[in-house]
Formats: sequence, structure tokens, C-alpha cells
Amino acid sequence: MRWWCAAQGAAWSWQWQAYPGVWLFVGALAGSYWLAAARPWYDAGPRWLLRKASFGLGVLTLWIALDWPVGALGSGYLAWVHMVQFLLIALVAPPLLLTGLPARVRLPVRPGVGLAVFHTVVVATHWPAIVDGMMATQTGSFAFDIVWLAAGLAFWAPLVRPARPMHFGMQAVYLLASTVLLTLPYIFLTFAELPFYATYELAPPVGPLSSAEDQRMAGLLMRIGGGIVLWTATGVCFWRWYQTDRDGPAGGKKPLFSTSR
Repeated sequence: MRWWCAAQGAAWSWQWQAYPGVWLFVGALAGSYWLAAARPWYDAGPRWLLRKASFGLGVLTLWIALDWPVGALGSGYLAWVHMVQFLLIALVAPPLLLTGLPARVRLPVRPGVGLAVFHTVVVATHWPAIVDGMMATQTGSFAFDIVWLAAGLAFWAPLVRPARPMHFGMQAVYLLASTVLLTLPYIFLTFAELPFYATYELAPPVGPLSSAEDQRMAGLLMRIGGGIVLWTATGVCFWRWYQTDRDGPAGGKKPLFSTSR
């Protein structure tokens, strides 16, 4: 039995497969949060139900991205599904998980560090030699997914659970800088004449797309999907800035997705 989704080299089948490693990881994450929330020291505070719902959605997002069929297709058959995994694991799940933490929790990740870590990981984990080497084994594929999640948490921490909240204007600059930095791998994937990844070029075909079209779709998803997430967050920055402008300079320095009153 395979415990984590990885490239197999076998023809794709829509027959369901079990990946107990994914279930254990997701279950441990949800269970740890549930046990912590049940402790007397856990300060639920206002809107505790909203925070718990946010964490639950984050866990569900990870489950969808890691388990069959998305995890299996993305790890060894289709590059565009692999990009969907990246977007879910690194850009969608982390802010949901962080928003679910108690309001008093603060993570000492500096904005420059978060930005550098995230985009270094983005470039490294889309480098052909690294992708082909890591996706070939379950351990490598597991490490890939964990690194994506860790990088996503580092990226979103200065916005959602900052030790020192940034002004909403600086939060918007932080997010806009990220959209610019994502342009490099987008160009790399979208406008290449030949497929870069042996994992997906040599995989048994799934669907009508050629290897080059599959890679191009992956690049477009990075640009469009990543842009939707980051521009939506930027819009939230400007909206909250407008709402808090009447409170003076200090009013604009709050976590981006704060669930506290």
C-alpha cells in the first residue's frame, strides 16, 4: 500500500486508492487543534466559532490537495493539477489555518523573510531537476508538500498573525510585490517551447492535453489562480484601510484577516 501520493509510471485509473499517510497527517492536524481548543488555557475570545470554521476549511483544503484524486494526478500525471496543489497548499490553506488560531497568537516572521522564503521555495520547487527527483518517491513528494505548506505559512504570517502588524498600505505593497515575483516562474512555464518535466512528459496520458499544453496550462494557472488569491487579499487590505482610516494612523495597523473585534 502506498502511504503518500507520488509518481508511479502506471496507467491512470479512476479507481479509488487509499493514502493512509495523508489521512494521518490531516487527522493529526485537526486532532491537535481540537485538543488545544478543549484546554482551559485556550482563549476562544470573540468570534471563536468563525476561527474554528476557518481552521476547519484550511484542513479540508489540504485534504483535497493531498488525497486522491488531486494528489495522485498532481504528483505524477498532470503538471496543471500539480499547480492546483501548489495553489491550495501554499496560498489558500495557510491563511485559513492561521486565521483559525487564537487572536493572541503572534508569529515573529518578518515581512522580508516571509517574502524571501516563499519565493525561494516557489522557484526551487518548480525547477525541473528538483521536481523530477522529488516526485519519483513518496518521501520526496511528502517533503515537497510540507515545504510548500511551511513556505505558505511563512508568507502569510506577517499578514495574518504578525508580531508587529503592518499598516494596510504596506500589506498591499507586500502582496503586490509577490504578484510581480510570481511572474518569473509563470513565464518559465507558459512560454517554453518544450516540456521541462520528465515526470509529466513521460507519464501515461490523462486527457487530451499534450505535455507542452499541460505545462502551459500549469503556468496560466499560476498566473491566474495565484493572481486571484493575491489580488483578492490586496482588495481586502484597501477595504479595511478605508474602514479604519477614521481611527487615525494606528487604526490601519491590524492583521489582514483578523477575526477579533
